[in-house]
Order: sequence, then C-alpha cells, then structure tokens
Amino acid sequence: MNQKGMIMCGIAGIMCLQRRNCDVNRAEKIVKHMTDLLAHRGPDGEGQLIIDGGHVFLGHRRLAIIDLTDKAKQPMQSLDKRFSVTFNGEIYNYRELKKELELSGFHFTTNSDTEVLLKVYEAWGIAGIRKLNGIFAFALWDDYKKELVIARDRYGTKPLYYTEISGQLVFASEYKAILAHPDFRRKLDLNAVKEYFTFQNIFSNITFLEDIKILEAGSYLKIDYGDKNIPSSVIYWDYDFCEPENSMSKQEYEEELNRLFVQAVKRQLVSDVPVGSYLSGGIDSGSITAIASQHIPDLKTFTCGFDLHSASGMELVYDEREKAEYMSYKFKTEHYEMVLKSGDMERCIEDLVWHLEDPRVGQSYPNFYAAKLSSNFVKVVLAGSGGDELFAGYPWRYYRAVNCHSFDEYAENYFGYWQRLLKQDEMEEFFSPIYSRIKDYSTEEVFKGIFDRIHKPGLSPQQSVNYSLYLEAKTFLHGLLIVEDKLSMAHGLETRVPFLDNDLVDFAMKVPVELKLLKLQGSEVLNENEFGSKTEKYYERNKDGKIILRNVMGRYIPKEIAVGAKQGFSAPDASWFRGESIDYVQSIISDPNSLIYQYIDREYADRMLRKHISGEENKRLLIWSVINLEEWLKIFMKDNCN
Repeated sequence: MNQKGMIMCGIAGIMCLQRRNCDVNRAEKIVKHMTDLLAHRGPDGEGQLIIDGGHVFLGHRRLAIIDLTDKAKQPMQSLDKRFSVTFNGEIYNYRELKKELELSGFHFTTNSDTEVLLKVYEAWGIAGIRKLNGIFAFALWDDYKKELVIARDRYGTKPLYYTEISGQLVFASEYKAILAHPDFRRKLDLNAVKEYFTFQNIFSNITFLEDIKILEAGSYLKIDYGDKNIPSSVIYWDYDFCEPENSMSKQEYEEELNRLFVQAVKRQLVSDVPVGSYLSGGIDSGSITAIASQHIPDLKTFTCGFDLHSASGMELVYDEREKAEYMSYKFKTEHYEMVLKSGDMERCIEDLVWHLEDPRVGQSYPNFYAAKLSSNFVKVVLAGSGGDELFAGYPWRYYRAVNCHSFDEYAENYFGYWQRLLKQDEMEEFFSPIYSRIKDYSTEEVFKGIFDRIHKPGLSPQQSVNYSLYLEAKTFLHGLLIVEDKLSMAHGLETRVPFLDNDLVDFAMKVPVELKLLKLQGSEVLNENEFGSKTEKYYERNKDGKIILRNVMGRYIPKEIAVGAKQGFSAPDASWFRGESIDYVQSIISDPNSLIYQYIDREYADRMLRKHISGEENKRLLIWSVINLEEWLKIFMKDNCN
C-alpha cells in the first residue's frame, strides 16, 4: 500500500521569551547539538531553521518512512512563510483532511502530512488539532500572531519535553537534548523519584530532572511573543469512559467493533518501507497480525522469548514462542525470534537507560531487544498497546474498588493497589537519607488528582470500573507508550498502535462495562508481587476481562488464543535475580559506594534483597527499580548527584 509524506523523527527548538532575540550564533549551535543528540530518532536527515530574526529556532531529525525526497524535509514553512513547523509523527487521516482543505480553496505543493498540518492550522487554528487522527508531537510558529504552539497527540504516543532556561523556552522529543543547553543545571527531582517508587511510574508531568516537564498527552502549550514565563498547558482532548445513553444490542456492538478494528489496522499499514508486526502469542498482537497479513504478503513478525533453563515455578510459562509460532503458521508470516537470557539485562542496561530516560512501567529491557530484532528487518512495526486499557484486560485490578460506596472510598482503595513498589508506611525508612525533603509531597494527592476532571457525584459498579479504565489509560498506558516510543526509536524503528485509532477509541470508551467484564459485583483480587503467573491463575479461575474483544477477535485468531489467559511481556527475573543474575544484582545493592545510597537506605535495600533470594517475598520489581535508578544517576547526573 502506498501513501506519501509521513515522517517519524525527533524535534527540538528554542523560543526566546520577553520580546527578546537570542544570540543567533549561540542558539543555532545549541539547536544543532540538540538535534545531534536525537540522531537515533532520525538517522536519514536533519534540518534547522532560524525564524523572526533570531526569536525562534526549530530543529528536526528525520526517519524517512514515505516520500524520501527533499519535498518533505523539515522544518517546513508555508509558502508565505507565516507558518513554520517541526513535526514528529503521522497523521493517518491527512488525505481526507487534504481533500477537505482543497475544496475550501487551499493548494498544496507536496504530498506530505506535514504540509497538511500547516494548512490545518492556517484554516482552523488551534482547534484544528482536534481533527488529527494520528500519533504526533509538533512545534508550530505563527509569524503573524507571534506565537508558538507545542502539542502532543491524544494519547501521548509521541513524547515532548520542555523547560525554561535563561529566559528561553527549550523543548525536545527527549530530555537528553535539553541537556545540550549549556545554561541548564542538572538536579534530581526528588518528588519524581518518590512518585516512581510509589507507582513504578510517574503520574504527574514532572521528570527525574528538576524543572523539565513532559507535555501532557492530549494537550498543547501556546506561548506568545511577549510572555515572560511559560503558561500552563491546555487539554484539548481527554478520555471519557462512560455507559452509553442509547445502548445497542450485543451483536451490534460486536459488528461495529469488528468494522472499526479492521479499519484501524488497514489505516496504519501505509508505507513505502517494510512493515512488520510484533507477535507475542496473545490476543492483541495476534489480531493485528491476522488483519495485516491479509494485506501484506509474507508479513514479517517478531517475538522475543526467554531462556527458562534457570526459571522456576509459574515463571516456566513466561515464554510464548510456541503460541507465536502457531499463529505465524496460521497467518503465513515471515517469522523471526530472539531468546533472552539472564545476562541480557546487564548487557543492555546502559543503552536502555540512556534511551528511556525516566524509568517507567515494568522491566522494559525485553522491549529494547524486541525493537532491536525488528529493526534488522523493517522500519515500521505494529504493536498491540491499548487493547487491555480500552477493553478491561486487568479485571483483578478493577475489582479491588468495584463495590465502594463513595468516590473517596474508591480512590483510597485503588490507591492502595497502585502503590506498586512501596507502601506509604515504608517511605520514611526506604528514603531515610532524604525523607525530610520529600515527606510533604503526597503521592496520594497526585493519584486522586488524576480524577479531578471526571469525578461526578454517586458511584455505581460500572462507574468505578470506568474510573479505573480512565486512570490506567492516563497513567499506565501512557507509561507503556513512552517505553514503546523511546526503545523503538533507539533503533530507528517506528511503532504504530492500531488500537489507538481515534474512531476505535471513541467507540471503545462507550462500550458498556458488562460487555467487557463478567462479574461486576466483584471477584477475587491478586497480589501482583507474588511469585508466579498471577494472571494465568486468575484467568483460569474466572475467565474474565476483554469479553467483547475476545468474541470479535475469535473470528481471526485461533480459538484457544482468543479465550486464553493474558500473559504479560515479562522475563523470569524473579528466578534470575535469585540465580544467574545474583552477582550483578549484588554488585550494585551490596556496594556501599553505589550512588543510590545518597537517596535510599542501604540496610533496607540489603534486607529487600535477602527476602527475595530466600523466596520469602517477590521483590523483582523493586530490585529492578533500584538498579535502574543507580544506572540513571551514573548516566544523567555524573558528578552532580545532589
């Protein structure tokens, strides 16, 4: 399939505030250095643009997916030079938008979606962003209004960071590029560290580097020429999980889901370079592969499995290669596999942390290797992210708070679950070297603040589930998308996520909860830190979660896959941390000179490791997070770790 003008890449730039121009030579060199640090995101070309006599500087690195000519080169300007943009992403509906604009009298000189973005903004202003169906982050300068807009897509598929340095707005796709500014002073944001060790994620818009923020998903920031400070961001779109006002029949819901899913996958197959698909052995990637293989002969598929020779207990089911191979056989794909071993985490940890920057959800190094494998064969890969969050794939989570009588009770119960690494009563001991500096920062208030825009009076079981879906889409899914973007772009690979097609998401949010879950009055709950495959055990007992999606996808994938238990993409690290990787783990946690002990209590860390080694408790997530923080400090703070 052929479509012209889509480009994945990295973007960066500087805008001088307070009606001042920058030192042109200095700013130009800084932006050049910033784009150089993003070369992995765009190895196929680069560009910089000086605007308004030195008031705005835009930079771009290009990963050419379609239309390899210089016509699609960025930064791009409109013919009259009023609008200038640096753009990362894809607008899947740009052909439809282009036709609409042409009917209104607009003329185009390229086949790129970048030019469509410029015309969309010219026609509708900032409101035009709501018309975009795609994955993107961009910065757009309007020379007439003297204002800059930076924006992210609805779901936060493409990251964008910003800060103020010496009276300048500085932004980039990754914050390592912001560090290229010589006036920036690195300082660890202790509140962000506290958030991470609560949620194994960062729920707010802060980062591990103080003063650098990530632009929220579905939001934009508009900076006027005369602004003295960076204003607050504006949310232009948000999730709205709710029960439908006019419900359809079960069959009608299933038929519409089928139509929209097929449409979403087909929309995202367009490319002038090879397209492949992850194939984990589960329902989401399997269904995407089933549709994609109908349109791409010999579709390339990719699976990462795990060497289980030293695994034990329920971790022996973590390898999904057999299921993936079976689906590859069914769909006649060209299939490639990689087997991860206990030492692979240690081998990639430095590169992983450099590219990922802030640590996010789970042990993400398997994603690093999956992207590395795929990049050897394709430039574009389809991923199943979003299926669980849209269609209730984690029922044991939602049922923890499904029978509450008030929102406050719900929030308290669900916060109790989402303390994935440390409970509140463990914080003082764990963070003993710095606790006095973070004790007043409430991660519970951060958690409750997620619901500020959607909290309504009353609380039914359906409403509590929809609150949970909202929270997980805003936080957990957002973390997964950042991991997916950073680790794929580390290898010059573009990831597309068909489940996050706008039309499909709009529909999924209005599917009744009773078509997603079976037991709204509550079911057993699980401890996600117990040893073994808790999801496998849960599903075998309850057969719950993603009911409508399983029914529809059963048309395309083998029945035993459609009705099978969910298996997360996790290595058997609980076993490896007690066995083959123990020397590496101890080399960090048992070393009194480790940088982490400026922030966390060494005795607590030693006790945590002993509990894990003995099998008393499964501390794999906390061990991984401590190791990740140590590596982050080495890379991003160096000698400046205060």
